Amino acid sequence: MFKKTIVASLVASALAVPAAASAADSPHELTGNVTIASQYIFRGLTQTDKEPTLQGGFDYSHASGLYLGTWMSNVSWLRDFGAYTDGASLEMDFYGGFKGEFGSGFGYDVGLLQYYYPGTVVPGGTKADTLEIYGALSWKWLTAKYSQSLGNKTFGVADSRGTWYLDLTADIPVTDKLSFVLHYGKQKFKGDMAPGISNDSQASYEDYKLGLSYSLPKDFTVGAYYTDTKMNATREAFYTSANGRFVGKDAFTVFLSKSF
Repeated sequence: MFKKTIVASLVASALAVPAAASAADSPHELTGNVTIASQYIFRGLTQTDKEPTLQGGFDYSHASGLYLGTWMSNVSWLRDFGAYTDGASLEMDFYGGFKGEFGSGFGYDVGLLQYYYPGTVVPGGTKADTLEIYGALSWKWLTAKYSQSLGNKTFGVADSRGTWYLDLTADIPVTDKLSFVLHYGKQKFKGDMAPGISNDSQASYEDYKLGLSYSLPKDFTVGAYYTDTKMNATREAFYTSANGRFVGKDAFTVFLSKSF
């Protein structure tokens, strides 16, 4: 019986090697991620009124560089601003694109991203659903990404086709586990929300981020970051919710994430 067990184990191990090699050689890859954070910050603005968030998604990638993915998070900003009568507690992102490498340490990434917010808009209101096209260039730990709205109602702002966001980020490795993040962003709105009142004068701003992340065993990552925005009094009023809270106020966020 003992010999039979050993033989069976050896056969199973031998059969497992080709299977593992076959999986490793596959051009397809499916990955996932989940994050718990003290709040959800998007382009310098709190999306959850400084309340905790649970986020996660799945990504499919092909060896050719093609990828597709989806990501979700709870939000509260649409209710906080009185834009939706019900729902408005979820953000669902759907995206796809193509990425690759060239030269020595250079990379590129182009794609489409749909932001979807299920719920009912107030009478006469504007849906916040937004479709953006994006392109990014990277070199080692530096990345420059440009996103531009293809629709005319960017995040609920009417007559805003062509609105763009520039993201400059440095993800600097300090050790093999610790990284330091520096970010600058510029959100530029196009169009007019009313005759003589441009979206730019009301909604454009800049944002900043400083952070640290640390890799833990079993694909966990823990981190913290500080964010802030730069805008004048008119724009601060635009980003102040119905309950009187300015969503672009400087903030400190902590998070724990896992990839699988």
